[in-house]
Amino acid sequence: MQQSRNSFCHRKAYNQMTRHWYTRKERGSPLLIRSILWLAINLGRKPTRLLLYPITAYFFLFTGKPRLASIDYLNRVLGRKPRWWNGLKHIYYFSCTILDRVFLLSDNFDSFDIHIHNDDALMKYVEAKQGCILLGSHLGSFDVLRAVGISRAKIPIKVLMYQEQNHLIASLCDALNPEIAQSIIPLGKENTLLKVNEALQDGNMVAILADRTLESDQSSDCEFLGKKARFPTGPIVLSSILKVPIVLVYGLYSGKNRYDIYFELLAEQISLKNRHDEKEIHTWTQRYADRLAFYTKKSPYNWFNFYDFWHH
Repeated sequence: MQQSRNSFCHRKAYNQMTRHWYTRKERGSPLLIRSILWLAINLGRKPTRLLLYPITAYFFLFTGKPRLASIDYLNRVLGRKPRWWNGLKHIYYFSCTILDRVFLLSDNFDSFDIHIHNDDALMKYVEAKQGCILLGSHLGSFDVLRAVGISRAKIPIKVLMYQEQNHLIASLCDALNPEIAQSIIPLGKENTLLKVNEALQDGNMVAILADRTLESDQSSDCEFLGKKARFPTGPIVLSSILKVPIVLVYGLYSGKNRYDIYFELLAEQISLKNRHDEKEIHTWTQRYADRLAFYTKKSPYNWFNFYDFWHH
């Protein structure tokens, strides 16, 4: 009976997260992403970086909704009305991380100056072969962690991703780095939950991006940059059910060719009385939002949610 009840809880927590990634396409302009990736593959990093300036100016001038979302966000994170060049820099940083995906996924690390901070928060679990949840966000580049972790540090990382909705990134992984492509656990499949359990049992780090919700998601209203915003609670519930630690990760672009990867332990183990313990779930979700706000203020131009985050 207990095993059946746990299985039911597993399915509920998983389904809650699946709805989130299943229907959410990658934010940002698909045309911007395709343009930069095409240029990177055909011209190389240095020539394409020069072309990022007119590309950034074009999308700043002619993409209304992303620009307005950027202005709203910058106003909150900077604590003042942003200047026009703040908006340009915001989109430029986004463009740079898109460009760098090609070279990071190709194991071309010589082009980058990568600094890793507090890696003991993760490596102790890697060395102990204990699976954990890596909780990321759309702050900075997750690809820098995935590429460095898998290719250089040999960290066993599995990434939950709905491939059909993120076909650009999935196809890029397939073409440039089959090893990284094999690290993806597709969402929306009948055996996805089984693969997640197996990955954790085998000592893998299962990565989830946890800063976007849908109307149908179970979520919690958390204080974030001065106003309430909705955050999904699925990762917190899943960690409690599977009894695995949660480690936060941020791969922040610091300009030119530098990236800073930060690790931080959120919880050794989350214990909920039951999966409906809203107060405790909110407490943990707010802690995630607080740390996200901290790193957002640390690197304000790394925020890549170009939509109405507080009102959607």
